[in-house]
Amino acid sequence: MSVQAETNLYESMAIGQAAADQLFFEARSANSFSDEPVTDDVLDAIYEAMKMGPTMMNNQPLRITWIKSPEARQAVASTMPGSNAAKALSAPALAVLSFDTEWHEEFANFFPHAPERKEMFQDAGVRTAVGSNNAWLQAGYFIMAVRAVGLAAGPMGGFDSDAVDAAINADNNHKSFLVVNVGKPGENPWFDRLPRHDSELATRSI
Repeated sequence: MSVQAETNLYESMAIGQAAADQLFFEARSANSFSDEPVTDDVLDAIYEAMKMGPTMMNNQPLRITWIKSPEARQAVASTMPGSNAAKALSAPALAVLSFDTEWHEEFANFFPHAPERKEMFQDAGVRTAVGSNNAWLQAGYFIMAVRAVGLAAGPMGGFDSDAVDAAINADNNHKSFLVVNVGKPGENPWFDRLPRHDSELATRSI
């Protein structure tokens, strides 16, 4: 039974109950994964779905690095504390999410009707703030895309981002901010679900 089956939320949605549960109400962040591999076609589908979410001026600063070689996976895992390192080593697919600190250089591609607006982001501080904020927005789309293809995501922070960047981003302008395990859930994958705020606390009308 769905965690929301006692409400009328489904009646307010344009998608079916099964899809709503898969994306929202029954979806969880997995802490263990099966050894079932994730194919490149599925990884491509995750990106193609994720990229359709809106960003400021269509700027799309998120960069995804799929960690496939054992050496790269060990390098990323070594920057993580405790059990997170073991999760990173065992997940079928591992993604490092970064943002391009020079995202504005693609203005002519992502905003072709007004490429001159690139000049608005010449200041590195402004550019970094906008890039980071919109990459985090895209990270949310990424997790939803993982769920949409029938997999679970296990996002992890708390790693040494400078060390990750030295290992995988040394030849580019990307700055890592999140590591995400991706795959089918394994044995005992869930912690107890923690409480969510009621709408009375989190929303208001003025």
